[in-house]
Amino acid sequence: MMITNARESPAKRAHKLLSSLNCDGRYGLTLLAGLGFLGLLATGGPPWAARLQYERASIGAGEWWRLLTAHWVHLGTRHLLLDAAGLVLLWALYARELRARTWLLVLAGATGVIDAGLWWGQPQLQWYLGLSGLLHAFWSAGAAGAALRRNALGYLMLGILATKLAVEQYRGGSVVTEAFPVVSASHWYGAVGGLVVIAALALRRKPL
Repeated sequence: MMITNARESPAKRAHKLLSSLNCDGRYGLTLLAGLGFLGLLATGGPPWAARLQYERASIGAGEWWRLLTAHWVHLGTRHLLLDAAGLVLLWALYARELRARTWLLVLAGATGVIDAGLWWGQPQLQWYLGLSGLLHAFWSAGAAGAALRRNALGYLMLGILATKLAVEQYRGGSVVTEAFPVVSASHWYGAVGGLVVIAALALRRKPL
């Protein structure tokens, strides 16, 4: 085995590394497309973000698309980079844990739960934007999928997620950064949305 590894070409070793991080082939292309999409939206700067963010008054006036677009725009470069780093980390951990269709269901379900939670559960909240709510949905869904397969890392990551959410609830802010305002309630709603989708599929005995 050691001789075989020694004879591996740099290209093969690079492919193995990318595969271990879920960044090979279509997985890598999908991640790059997602990061590119976030970067493209960021080029519009604050004016564009203001037109796409969750804004309670504007949504009430009929600008419903903000319920969809708010999750993909950011306050600035630091906000974008933090969310992009979170996406890359979760991708490396979980991209292969669930099927593509399941990830789409998580995305759609969590978006609905977050929006409903912010609208009815946080009536005082006037504006919101950023990917962090959906990132917590990806975290909970990926970890739950791993846990259902008796993967110890899945249980560990669910425990870490629960601890993070509890600390944020107690502190009233993010445990990651204080550089900008964070709507920690969106993290709760996102995590719940991800778990609801996985639980619904598991109860119906649908493949994850």
